[in-house]
Amino acid sequence: MERIVMGIDIGGSHITAALIDLDQKQIIEGTWVRDRINGQAPTEEVIEAWSKSIHKVADAYSGSYTNLHIAMPGPFAYKKGVSLIKNQDKYRSLYGKNIKDMLAAKLEISSSAINFMNDAACFLQGEVFSGSMNGYDHAIGITLGTGLGTAHYVNGQAKDADFWKMPFNKGIAEDYISTRWFIKRYFELSGVVIKDVRELVDLHAGKPEFKEIFTEFSQNLASFLYKFIRKKMPLASVIGGNIANAEQYFLDDTRRNLAEMMGYSFPVRKSALNEKATLLGAASATF
Repeated sequence: MERIVMGIDIGGSHITAALIDLDQKQIIEGTWVRDRINGQAPTEEVIEAWSKSIHKVADAYSGSYTNLHIAMPGPFAYKKGVSLIKNQDKYRSLYGKNIKDMLAAKLEISSSAINFMNDAACFLQGEVFSGSMNGYDHAIGITLGTGLGTAHYVNGQAKDADFWKMPFNKGIAEDYISTRWFIKRYFELSGVVIKDVRELVDLHAGKPEFKEIFTEFSQNLASFLYKFIRKKMPLASVIGGNIANAEQYFLDDTRRNLAEMMGYSFPVRKSALNEKATLLGAASATF
């Protein structure tokens, strides 16, 4: 009997969803949906938008599937399905509300068919399931984007490491390893305001400040990885998220900086699955 479930990745400005064949370890062709979401909208509007995307996926498949496995950023009471996101630029309207029950009611399904999981943990679970960490029984994962996601995989399960708030330099890790650091630091170096790392690469590559900012970032990332590794003692690490798409400007330097700190070359790999990792991880996490 086929094991088909829906994997869903919810970000601050998007929802991505697809049906997953767990036995084949792959997304079912034709069911991939990615829609933009207004993360600052009222609760009812957010739930309505999510529901529309989920229906698109279901409508693209003639067979049956069981359960929705949703990767969600924290803080979040995952088992209860209650959002604890409060002081962030996304989903403030959901704070304190039982999103699981509201989404189930909108979709007209049982709330027991909906499972929420941490998005960083799902990313790492997916990479172990069929990506760049496949074959490792002890690994860590980092997602680099609007915020910093961290996860630890051991004993067959990935869990949120919650190291985004680790004391780091003059603040916390996320202050130095995130899109907002790039925006703030590039303005300090050049006086130019950028929207994100993609814009930085597209419009400013080759400028002196461009090289300087990525040199600093690779040092920050290596220092953070070193602390993460010392705490969890994994065998390998994987990096994903939107910033990882600019790997050519920082990943080799990060590896060299980390090797100097460690005294040997530690495996630091780029995600093999990219956005698919989180969907596959969410879908496979409970099996």
